[in-house]
Amino acid sequence: MTNTLLGGLTAEEFLAEYWQKKPLLIRQAVPGFTGVASKSELFELARDPEVESRYVTHRDNNWQVIHGPQKAADLKRKAQPWTVLIQGLNLFCPDGDALLHRFDFIPQARLDDLMVSYAVDGGGVGPHFDNYDVFLLQGIGRRRWQISNQEDRRLIEDAPLKILQDFRPVHDWVLEPGDMLYLPPHWAHNGIAIGECTTYSIGFRSPTTQELAQQFLIHLQDTIQLDGIYADPELERQVHSAEIGERMIDKVADSLSRITWTREDVRAFLGAYLTEPKAHVYFDSPDDPLEHDDFVDACLGQGYRLDACTLLLFSGGQFFINGEAITVPDEDKAIIEQLADHRQLESLSGLSEETIALLYDWYCCGFATPSGSLM
Repeated sequence: MTNTLLGGLTAEEFLAEYWQKKPLLIRQAVPGFTGVASKSELFELARDPEVESRYVTHRDNNWQVIHGPQKAADLKRKAQPWTVLIQGLNLFCPDGDALLHRFDFIPQARLDDLMVSYAVDGGGVGPHFDNYDVFLLQGIGRRRWQISNQEDRRLIEDAPLKILQDFRPVHDWVLEPGDMLYLPPHWAHNGIAIGECTTYSIGFRSPTTQELAQQFLIHLQDTIQLDGIYADPELERQVHSAEIGERMIDKVADSLSRITWTREDVRAFLGAYLTEPKAHVYFDSPDDPLEHDDFVDACLGQGYRLDACTLLLFSGGQFFINGEAITVPDEDKAIIEQLADHRQLESLSGLSEETIALLYDWYCCGFATPSGSLM
Protein backbone atom coordinates (compact mmCIF):
# COMPACT_ATOMS: atom_id res chain seq x y z
CA MET A 1 0.00 0.00 0.00
CA THR A 2 2.72 2.47 0.99
CA ASN A 3 4.62 1.56 -2.16
CA THR A 4 1.64 2.64 -4.30
CA LEU A 5 0.96 5.66 -2.12
CA LEU A 6 4.48 6.97 -2.64
CA GLY A 7 4.67 6.32 -6.36
CA GLY A 8 6.85 3.23 -6.15
CA LEU A 9 9.14 4.53 -3.42
CA THR A 10 9.52 2.64 -0.19
CA ALA A 11 8.83 4.56 3.01
CA GLU A 12 12.57 4.48 3.74
CA GLU A 13 13.40 5.97 0.32
CA PHE A 14 10.78 8.67 0.69
CA LEU A 15 12.03 9.67 4.15
CA ALA A 16 15.65 9.75 3.01
CA GLU A 17 15.12 11.63 -0.27
CA TYR A 18 12.02 13.83 0.18
CA TRP A 19 10.77 14.24 3.75
CA GLN A 20 11.37 17.89 4.74
CA LYS A 21 13.72 18.24 1.77
CA LYS A 22 11.82 18.63 -1.51
CA PRO A 23 8.33 18.24 -3.02
CA LEU A 24 7.10 15.07 -4.68
CA LEU A 25 4.32 14.77 -7.24
CA ILE A 26 2.77 11.30 -7.27
CA ARG A 27 0.42 10.40 -10.09
CA GLN A 28 -2.27 7.90 -9.06
CA ALA A 29 -1.04 7.57 -5.50
CA VAL A 30 -4.46 6.14 -4.67
CA PRO A 31 -5.89 4.76 -7.94
CA GLY A 32 -9.63 5.29 -8.30
CA PHE A 33 -9.79 7.64 -5.29
CA THR A 34 -12.63 10.15 -5.33
CA GLY A 35 -12.86 10.93 -1.62
CA VAL A 36 -14.19 9.42 1.59
CA ALA A 37 -17.37 11.49 1.93
CA SER A 38 -20.01 12.72 -0.49
CA LYS A 39 -20.68 16.38 -1.21
CA SER A 40 -23.88 16.30 0.85
CA GLU A 41 -22.03 14.67 3.79
CA LEU A 42 -19.32 17.34 3.66
CA PHE A 43 -21.90 20.13 3.62
CA GLU A 44 -23.71 18.55 6.55
CA LEU A 45 -20.45 18.51 8.52
CA ALA A 46 -19.76 22.13 7.58
CA ARG A 47 -23.13 23.12 9.09
CA ASP A 48 -22.45 21.17 12.30
CA PRO A 49 -21.47 23.44 15.23
CA GLU A 50 -19.21 20.70 16.64
CA VAL A 51 -17.10 20.61 13.45
CA GLU A 52 -14.34 23.13 12.80
CA SER A 53 -14.88 24.67 9.36
CA ARG A 54 -14.02 27.78 7.37
CA TYR A 55 -15.75 29.28 4.35
CA VAL A 56 -13.44 31.30 2.10
CA THR A 57 -14.46 33.62 -0.72
CA HIS A 58 -12.44 36.05 -2.80
CA ARG A 59 -12.73 38.57 -5.55
CA ASP A 60 -9.39 39.77 -6.88
CA ASN A 61 -7.32 40.31 -3.70
CA ASN A 62 -10.31 40.82 -1.42
CA TRP A 63 -10.69 37.78 0.81
CA GLN A 64 -13.36 36.87 3.32
CA VAL A 65 -13.34 34.05 5.89
CA ILE A 66 -16.41 32.83 7.78
CA HIS A 67 -15.88 30.39 10.63
CA GLY A 68 -18.44 27.62 11.10
CA PRO A 69 -21.05 26.45 11.53
CA GLN A 70 -21.78 27.39 7.93
CA LYS A 71 -25.09 28.52 6.45
CA ALA A 72 -26.75 26.29 3.88
CA ALA A 73 -27.30 29.31 1.62
CA ASP A 74 -23.57 30.07 1.47
CA LEU A 75 -22.88 26.53 0.28
CA LYS A 76 -25.04 27.21 -2.78
CA ARG A 77 -23.56 30.57 -3.81
CA LYS A 78 -22.49 31.05 -7.42
CA ALA A 79 -21.62 34.74 -7.63
CA GLN A 80 -17.91 34.31 -6.87
CA PRO A 81 -15.38 31.53 -6.25
CA TRP A 82 -15.54 29.94 -2.82
CA THR A 83 -14.24 26.99 -0.87
CA VAL A 84 -15.21 25.37 2.41
CA LEU A 85 -12.57 23.68 4.56
CA ILE A 86 -13.50 21.01 7.11
CA GLN A 87 -10.92 20.20 9.76
CA GLY A 88 -10.57 16.86 11.52
CA LEU A 89 -12.59 14.84 9.01
CA ASN A 90 -10.97 11.71 10.47
CA LEU A 91 -12.91 12.28 13.72
CA PHE A 92 -16.31 12.12 12.01
CA CYS A 93 -15.79 9.73 9.11
CA PRO A 94 -14.42 6.17 9.60
CA ASP A 95 -13.09 6.06 6.05
CA GLY A 96 -11.36 9.38 6.71
CA ASP A 97 -9.70 7.93 9.79
CA ALA A 98 -8.55 4.92 7.76
CA LEU A 99 -7.14 7.25 5.09
CA LEU A 100 -5.24 9.30 7.68
CA HIS A 101 -3.64 6.19 9.12
CA ARG A 102 -2.40 5.05 5.73
CA PHE A 103 0.29 7.61 6.47
CA ASP A 104 1.51 5.84 9.61
CA PHE A 105 4.90 5.38 7.97
CA ILE A 106 5.37 8.79 9.61
CA PRO A 107 5.28 8.36 13.42
CA GLN A 108 1.81 8.90 14.84
CA ALA A 109 3.35 11.37 17.28
CA ARG A 110 3.75 13.68 14.25
CA LEU A 111 0.42 12.96 12.60
CA ASP A 112 -2.18 15.72 13.03
CA ASP A 113 -5.45 15.37 11.14
CA LEU A 114 -7.26 15.04 7.82
CA MET A 115 -8.69 18.21 6.34
CA VAL A 116 -10.87 18.34 3.24
CA SER A 117 -11.55 21.34 1.06
CA TYR A 118 -14.50 21.47 -1.30
CA ALA A 119 -14.30 24.21 -3.92
CA VAL A 120 -16.28 25.49 -6.85
CA ASP A 121 -14.54 26.60 -10.04
CA GLY A 122 -11.78 29.09 -9.20
CA GLY A 123 -12.01 28.45 -5.46
CA GLY A 124 -8.98 28.35 -3.21
CA VAL A 125 -7.33 29.99 -0.23
CA GLY A 126 -4.65 31.93 -2.09
CA PRO A 127 -0.87 31.53 -2.32
CA HIS A 128 0.52 30.75 1.12
CA PHE A 129 3.02 28.58 2.96
CA ASP A 130 2.68 26.24 5.93
CA ASN A 131 5.06 25.52 8.77
CA TYR A 132 4.35 21.81 8.52
CA ASP A 133 4.56 18.95 6.02
CA VAL A 134 1.44 18.17 4.04
CA PHE A 135 0.21 15.57 1.55
CA LEU A 136 -2.45 16.94 -0.83
CA LEU A 137 -4.57 14.11 -2.24
CA GLN A 138 -7.02 14.94 -4.99
CA GLY A 139 -10.59 13.67 -4.62
CA ILE A 140 -13.25 14.53 -7.19
CA GLY A 141 -12.49 16.96 -9.99
CA ARG A 142 -9.22 18.66 -10.75
CA ARG A 143 -7.08 21.27 -9.02
CA ARG A 144 -4.18 23.30 -10.36
CA TRP A 145 -1.24 23.52 -7.98
CA GLN A 146 1.47 26.15 -8.33
CA ILE A 147 4.42 25.84 -5.93
CA SER A 148 7.51 27.86 -5.12
CA ASN A 149 10.56 27.63 -2.87
CA GLN A 150 10.82 31.43 -2.68
CA GLU A 151 12.42 33.16 0.30
CA ASP A 152 10.11 36.18 0.05
CA ARG A 153 7.37 35.46 2.60
CA ARG A 154 5.86 38.91 2.95
CA LEU A 155 2.10 38.73 3.49
CA ILE A 156 -0.77 40.92 2.30
CA GLU A 157 -1.54 43.26 5.16
CA ASP A 158 -4.92 43.08 6.88
CA ALA A 159 -5.97 39.99 4.92
CA PRO A 160 -7.94 37.41 6.97
CA LEU A 161 -5.65 34.70 5.62
CA LYS A 162 -1.85 34.54 5.42
CA ILE A 163 -1.58 35.30 1.70
CA LEU A 164 1.75 36.01 0.06
CA GLN A 165 2.24 39.45 -1.47
CA ASP A 166 4.47 38.33 -4.32
CA PHE A 167 4.00 34.67 -5.26
CA ARG A 168 6.34 33.39 -7.97
CA PRO A 169 5.69 29.71 -8.82
CA VAL A 170 8.43 27.47 -10.17
CA HIS A 171 6.21 24.41 -10.82
CA ASP A 172 2.67 24.27 -12.18
CA TRP A 173 0.71 20.98 -12.17
CA VAL A 174 -2.90 19.88 -12.54
CA LEU A 175 -3.89 17.03 -10.22
CA GLU A 176 -6.54 14.49 -11.23
CA PRO A 177 -8.51 12.21 -8.85
CA GLY A 178 -6.06 9.97 -6.98
CA ASP A 179 -3.01 12.16 -7.68
CA MET A 180 -1.08 13.47 -4.68
CA LEU A 181 1.44 16.22 -3.98
CA TYR A 182 3.81 16.20 -0.99
CA LEU A 183 5.16 19.55 0.21
CA PRO A 184 7.79 20.11 2.91
CA PRO A 185 7.38 23.02 5.34
CA HIS A 186 7.70 26.57 3.93
CA TRP A 187 7.12 25.64 0.30
CA ALA A 188 4.70 28.27 -0.98
CA HIS A 189 1.70 26.85 -2.83
CA ASN A 190 -1.51 27.96 -4.47
CA GLY A 191 -4.34 25.55 -5.27
CA ILE A 192 -7.05 26.65 -7.71
CA ALA A 193 -10.10 24.49 -8.40
CA ILE A 194 -10.78 23.64 -12.03
CA GLY A 195 -14.50 23.10 -11.82
CA GLU A 196 -15.96 21.45 -8.73
CA CYS A 197 -13.34 19.55 -6.74
CA THR A 198 -12.25 18.21 -3.36
CA THR A 199 -8.73 17.96 -1.96
CA TYR A 200 -7.79 15.94 1.11
CA SER A 201 -4.90 17.34 3.17
CA ILE A 202 -2.94 15.09 5.50
CA GLY A 203 -1.15 17.43 7.90
CA PHE A 204 1.50 16.90 10.55
CA ARG A 205 2.18 18.42 13.94
CA SER A 206 5.05 20.91 14.04
CA PRO A 207 4.93 22.73 17.37
CA THR A 208 7.23 25.71 17.71
CA THR A 209 10.16 25.49 20.08
CA GLN A 210 8.52 28.25 22.11
CA GLU A 211 5.31 26.24 22.47
CA LEU A 212 7.21 23.13 23.53
CA ALA A 213 9.15 25.10 26.12
CA GLN A 214 6.04 26.75 27.53
CA GLN A 215 4.12 23.49 27.76
CA PHE A 216 7.09 21.69 29.31
CA LEU A 217 7.38 24.36 32.01
CA ILE A 218 3.68 23.96 32.73
CA HIS A 219 4.25 20.19 32.96
CA LEU A 220 7.08 20.77 35.45
CA GLN A 221 4.70 22.58 37.78
CA ASP A 222 3.16 19.23 38.65
CA THR A 223 6.45 17.35 39.02
CA ILE A 224 9.03 19.57 40.73
CA GLN A 225 9.39 19.82 44.50
CA LEU A 226 11.93 22.30 45.90
CA ASP A 227 12.40 22.18 49.66
CA GLY A 228 13.14 25.12 51.93
CA ILE A 229 11.86 28.69 52.24
CA TYR A 230 13.35 32.06 51.45
CA ALA A 231 15.63 33.20 54.29
CA ASP A 232 18.10 36.06 54.77
CA PRO A 233 19.71 35.95 58.23
CA GLU A 234 22.51 38.20 56.94
CA LEU A 235 20.02 40.95 55.94
CA GLU A 236 21.39 44.49 56.10
CA ARG A 237 19.52 47.76 55.92
CA GLN A 238 19.12 49.17 52.40
CA VAL A 239 19.36 52.78 51.33
CA HIS A 240 16.07 52.38 49.42
CA SER A 241 13.47 50.22 51.12
CA ALA A 242 11.53 49.80 47.85
CA GLU A 243 14.52 48.41 45.98
CA ILE A 244 14.75 44.69 45.16
CA GLY A 245 18.27 44.07 46.37
CA GLU A 246 21.02 42.24 44.52
CA ARG A 247 21.36 39.73 47.37
CA MET A 248 17.68 38.79 47.03
CA ILE A 249 18.10 38.32 43.29
CA ASP A 250 21.17 36.15 43.88
CA LYS A 251 19.34 33.99 46.44
CA VAL A 252 16.32 33.43 44.22
CA ALA A 253 18.53 32.76 41.19
CA ASP A 254 20.40 30.14 43.24
CA SER A 255 17.11 28.52 44.32
CA LEU A 256 15.79 28.41 40.74
CA SER A 257 19.04 26.86 39.52
CA ARG A 258 18.02 23.76 41.47
CA ILE A 259 15.22 23.14 38.96
CA THR A 260 16.47 20.28 36.80
CA TRP A 261 14.93 17.59 34.63
CA THR A 262 15.89 14.30 33.02
CA ARG A 263 15.15 12.51 29.76
CA GLU A 264 12.45 10.60 31.63
CA ASP A 265 10.78 13.90 32.53
CA VAL A 266 10.84 14.85 28.84
CA ARG A 267 9.43 11.42 27.92
CA ALA A 268 6.56 11.84 30.38
CA PHE A 269 5.89 15.36 29.12
CA LEU A 270 5.81 14.34 25.45
CA GLY A 271 3.54 11.38 26.18
CA ALA A 272 0.98 13.61 27.89
CA TYR A 273 1.39 16.57 25.51
CA LEU A 274 1.19 14.60 22.26
CA THR A 275 -1.89 12.59 23.32
CA GLU A 276 -3.81 15.50 24.83
CA PRO A 277 -7.06 15.80 22.82
CA LYS A 278 -7.72 19.09 21.09
CA ALA A 279 -9.99 21.53 22.91
CA HIS A 280 -13.05 20.77 20.78
CA VAL A 281 -12.76 16.96 21.13
CA TYR A 282 -15.16 15.20 23.48
CA PHE A 283 -15.72 11.53 24.20
CA ASP A 284 -19.20 10.01 24.43
CA SER A 285 -19.60 7.18 26.90
CA PRO A 286 -21.95 4.41 25.72
CA ASP A 287 -25.56 5.13 26.70
CA ASP A 288 -26.09 1.56 27.84
CA PRO A 289 -22.62 0.06 28.39
CA LEU A 290 -22.13 -3.67 28.27
CA GLU A 291 -21.45 -5.46 31.52
CA HIS A 292 -17.82 -6.51 31.94
CA ASP A 293 -18.38 -10.15 30.96
CA ASP A 294 -20.54 -9.22 27.96
CA PHE A 295 -17.86 -6.74 26.88
CA VAL A 296 -15.20 -9.47 27.04
CA ASP A 297 -17.39 -11.85 25.01
CA ALA A 298 -18.00 -9.15 22.39
CA CYS A 299 -14.29 -8.39 22.05
CA LEU A 300 -13.33 -12.06 21.86
CA GLY A 301 -15.64 -12.40 18.88
CA GLN A 302 -15.35 -8.98 17.25
CA GLY A 303 -12.05 -7.49 18.37
CA TYR A 304 -11.38 -4.13 19.98
CA ARG A 305 -10.93 -0.76 18.29
CA LEU A 306 -9.82 2.68 19.47
CA ASP A 307 -12.19 5.57 18.88
CA ALA A 308 -11.06 7.93 16.10
CA CYS A 309 -10.57 10.68 18.69
CA THR A 310 -8.36 8.56 20.93
CA LEU A 311 -4.61 9.11 20.91
CA LEU A 312 -2.53 6.22 22.27
CA LEU A 313 1.27 6.41 22.18
CA PHE A 314 4.10 4.67 24.01
CA SER A 315 7.77 5.24 24.76
CA GLY A 316 10.34 3.39 26.81
CA GLY A 317 7.80 0.91 28.15
CA GLN A 318 5.41 3.69 29.22
CA PHE A 319 1.95 4.26 27.69
CA PHE A 320 -0.09 7.43 27.33
CA ILE A 321 -3.73 7.78 26.32
CA ASN A 322 -5.58 11.05 25.81
CA GLY A 323 -3.20 13.07 27.94
CA GLU A 324 -2.78 10.55 30.77
CA ALA A 325 0.02 8.14 31.67
CA ILE A 326 -1.16 4.57 32.23
CA THR A 327 0.41 1.45 33.70
CA VAL A 328 0.39 -1.76 31.68
CA PRO A 329 1.67 -5.08 33.09
CA ASP A 330 4.95 -6.13 31.52
CA GLU A 331 3.46 -9.30 30.04
CA ASP A 332 0.84 -7.29 28.11
CA LYS A 333 3.00 -4.45 26.80
CA ALA A 334 3.69 -6.03 23.40
CA ILE A 335 -0.04 -6.45 22.72
CA ILE A 336 -0.90 -2.90 23.80
CA GLU A 337 1.92 -1.66 21.56
CA GLN A 338 0.12 -3.46 18.71
CA LEU A 339 -3.09 -1.71 19.70
CA ALA A 340 -1.31 1.66 19.60
CA ASP A 341 0.31 0.91 16.22
CA HIS A 342 -2.72 -0.55 14.46
CA ARG A 343 -5.49 1.03 16.58
CA GLN A 344 -7.29 -2.29 16.87
CA LEU A 345 -6.92 -5.82 18.21
CA GLU A 346 -8.50 -8.89 16.70
CA SER A 347 -9.11 -10.33 20.16
CA LEU A 348 -8.38 -9.78 23.85
CA SER A 349 -7.15 -13.34 24.09
CA GLY A 350 -3.91 -13.67 26.07
CA LEU A 351 -4.30 -10.43 28.01
CA SER A 352 -4.26 -10.38 31.80
CA GLU A 353 -7.38 -9.60 33.79
CA GLU A 354 -5.76 -6.35 34.89
CA THR A 355 -5.29 -5.15 31.30
CA ILE A 356 -8.76 -6.33 30.21
CA ALA A 357 -10.17 -4.27 33.08
CA LEU A 358 -8.19 -1.29 31.77
CA LEU A 359 -9.57 -1.78 28.24
CA TYR A 360 -13.06 -2.07 29.69
CA ASP A 361 -12.56 1.22 31.50
CA TRP A 362 -11.50 2.85 28.21
CA TYR A 363 -14.67 1.47 26.62
CA CYS A 364 -16.82 2.94 29.40
CA CYS A 365 -15.11 6.32 28.93
CA GLY A 366 -15.78 6.28 25.17
CA PHE A 367 -12.10 5.85 24.28
CA ALA A 368 -12.65 2.52 22.49
CA THR A 369 -15.29 -0.03 21.58
CA PRO A 370 -15.75 -3.66 20.46
CA SER A 371 -14.95 -3.58 16.74
CA GLY A 372 -18.45 -4.65 15.74
CA SER A 373 -20.04 -1.69 17.57
CA LEU A 374 -20.81 1.62 15.93
CA MET A 375 -18.10 4.18 16.61
